[in-house]
Amino acid sequence: MLETLEKGVKGGKWFSLIDKVYSPKNLRAAWEKVLRNQGSAGVDRQSVESFSRHAERYLDELHIELKEGKYRPQPILRRWIPKPGTQKLRPLGIPAVRDRVVQGALRNVLEPLWEARFADQSYGFRPRRSCRDALRRVTELLRAGHTWVVDADIQSYFDTIPQRPLMEEVEEVVSDGRVLALVEGYLEQSIMEALVEWTPVSGTPQGAVISPLLANIYLHPVDEAVRAAGFEMVRYADDLVILCRSEDEAQNALALLREQMTGRGLQLHPEKTRLVDAEGESGFEFLGYHFRRGTRWPRKKSEQALKEKLRSKTRRTNGQSLRQVIATVNPILRGWFAYFQHSHKSTFEPLDGWLRRRLRSLLRGHSHRRGSARAYGADQTRWPNAFFTERGLFSLADAHRLQLQSRSGTH
Repeated sequence: MLETLEKGVKGGKWFSLIDKVYSPKNLRAAWEKVLRNQGSAGVDRQSVESFSRHAERYLDELHIELKEGKYRPQPILRRWIPKPGTQKLRPLGIPAVRDRVVQGALRNVLEPLWEARFADQSYGFRPRRSCRDALRRVTELLRAGHTWVVDADIQSYFDTIPQRPLMEEVEEVVSDGRVLALVEGYLEQSIMEALVEWTPVSGTPQGAVISPLLANIYLHPVDEAVRAAGFEMVRYADDLVILCRSEDEAQNALALLREQMTGRGLQLHPEKTRLVDAEGESGFEFLGYHFRRGTRWPRKKSEQALKEKLRSKTRRTNGQSLRQVIATVNPILRGWFAYFQHSHKSTFEPLDGWLRRRLRSLLRGHSHRRGSARAYGADQTRWPNAFFTERGLFSLADAHRLQLQSRSGTH
């Protein structure tokens, strides 16, 4: 995409971008990504499936509306969903399907312009970068002796980004007034919650396709300032750590970070931002992992979130056979292991045991046996670990052992 835009740049700014946004090819590519991601219907109650039945007509309509300057986004539907590993709820914004398509098309045009500028220490929501890349970099720095860590939390980042300064950052690169109006229109997009419509005065709309890019744009000057000062930062969206060689260096890094955030109208969480000696007792958490003394394992919330998913699939009252339950939980286990496979070996066997106990309880219910302390011992005899292995239950501990054997070259 960047190569196709080269003719539109002058004096470091980009002109005549709107035709790239509403091009049929770009809108179709954006729609195909919406189709892959699926998701719920927005305020207009049009589902992805419904849109797909007449996709070509809807894409033509969006092309014309954008070309003629008549396109206006609909309000974002707000829903509250459980926050993994806690009893709290978090807001989820659901744009209409047609708005997700246009935002995707807009992102396809804007993203390459900033990718050429973004710093290496930024990993979140960027092409060809992932959580695993960020975690790998943290591990590299720890092994290289950067064991004093600024563990930082930006308080309510997505909700508190000042909109006018954010637009000024966008205007530093984009001079196409119609594209700027589209971006501003999304920032000013109203929210529909319980039949009440209101407009936020700060932040980017959570759940919007364009929001992660805008969030990265606003923190880019912070990335640059930290890099220029010689500090090693790893940032994934609003989750960041700065890894240093000494406590004094970490204190200086934190002072710089706090100054940068304050200057941008943001605030570090006073209770969740701290200096940590990774070789000490407490360690630090980043992207779902807990790091301490050269070892990492899933943080408690990550394990709790896994158990909650598995618990909902292994209830005694769900009426499913063991074969059906195993077919349901195996993809969950494989997905979780794919992310947490580099954890300490002590992580996996307790989770396997916890799940097998739930499955034995389920089997006891199928056979109409009562539960008791004595029954649990009998359950292990009646349904030993090998019983579940023979029926194809994915074992986290076995998968980890195979991974270690593969690394060492033994079979």
